[in-house]
Amino acid sequence: MTQTAEQNPPCSLSRERDGHLAKNTLWIFMGQIGWQCLRAGYFLIIARSLGPAHYGAFIGVVALVAMLAPFSSLGTAGLLIKNVSRNRAVFNAYWGNALVTLFGSGSLLTLLALALCRIVLPADTPIRLIVCVMVADLIFARLLDVSASAFQAFDRLNMTATLYTLGGLCRLLAAVILVLVFKEPSASSWAVLYLISAAISAGIAVTAVKRQLGSPTLALRLIRSEAKEGLYFSCAQAAENIYNDLDKTMLTALSTLQAAGIYAVAYRVIEAVFVPVNSLLWASYARFFVKGAGGIHGSTRYAKRLLSHAGGYSVVVSLGLVAVAPLLPRILGPQYQSSAEALRWLAPILVLRTVHRFYANSLTGAGFQGTRTVTQAGVAVFNVLLNLWLIPAYSWRGAAWSSLASDSLLLVSAVLIVSRLTVVGRQTDGIQQDVRSPVPEVSIP
Repeated sequence: MTQTAEQNPPCSLSRERDGHLAKNTLWIFMGQIGWQCLRAGYFLIIARSLGPAHYGAFIGVVALVAMLAPFSSLGTAGLLIKNVSRNRAVFNAYWGNALVTLFGSGSLLTLLALALCRIVLPADTPIRLIVCVMVADLIFARLLDVSASAFQAFDRLNMTATLYTLGGLCRLLAAVILVLVFKEPSASSWAVLYLISAAISAGIAVTAVKRQLGSPTLALRLIRSEAKEGLYFSCAQAAENIYNDLDKTMLTALSTLQAAGIYAVAYRVIEAVFVPVNSLLWASYARFFVKGAGGIHGSTRYAKRLLSHAGGYSVVVSLGLVAVAPLLPRILGPQYQSSAEALRWLAPILVLRTVHRFYANSLTGAGFQGTRTVTQAGVAVFNVLLNLWLIPAYSWRGAAWSSLASDSLLLVSAVLIVSRLTVVGRQTDGIQQDVRSPVPEVSIP
């Protein structure tokens, strides 16, 4: 029975939604903390048991495959969240399309990655190691991502957090088995267990989606019509990986390993304190599509409302990092003395990234993922060029300045684009979005 306004007044609905968002944010926050702890656990086990040579061989393959991972599902997770959050009746079709696309593109990328690994990696890298990592990261890990996104689309972030925690737990158990079963663990033996753990977590995730949300069906015409927007989601993730992580690799090549370590420690602190904001971004992501269904005004208002909370946290914590930075070498040791200065340089990124991410999500929610992707790709190129200039001259300080400049550019671009779209009234019915994709009518068998 539909309730009247008197039965459920707007203020009550607002408080109910805020309470639900807070609960979802807490779930994601707990899930991220759990995942980080589990990752630290299996990292310590496999790093100690494999030794530098075998662990280096494994990480070399993982890093190379990670470059292709954003394209494995061709953005179907983003499309699923967008469309299902607006109309849950289309879930089965988008879930089926996501599975078909993932297996198809994931298989092709596996063949491409195999050829690339044979060219880039040392000739004595075991083929079993390469194949196991590729299948685990390009297919099964992406299955876990898509399954988690399915629950996110239904605003069930408790299950999203649970699935990711499950993935970390399976890897930790695999690492324990490696130590208990193999007298002389190798990169290849760990890769087999790595693949098995990924397959088990993906299988459980897919089963949970089927039982709780529904079975997959196919609507192949939607795959063709939304392929461009799906590619936007993939390219956006790839660009974000570049301007967030490539500088650490470039430091090892253009400066010294010590400089890379100093910078990486400070950057890891920034990532750790960003977890609460990232949790809110995850919890609110599906809602941006609902708010943005009527245009950029709706999603922007939602972004500003969330920023009133997240922005204050970021400013306070950023200032706090500057104050407590001298404690870093006392905790990690005198060899990390310069990390205190690096942390002070990087502290403003917390504020810049917070504002940018919410404004960028308002673009995505209103149907301007293409605009967001182009901006991110441009900043990725800008970041690489800036690092090529600054890192050889200024080492880790150059990487820090490049990160500050890149995050500033992302923020300014997002704010200007949102402001421009709002001014010209592109939220009207005649809007010409990057990808004109209203929620389709799908016949459910």
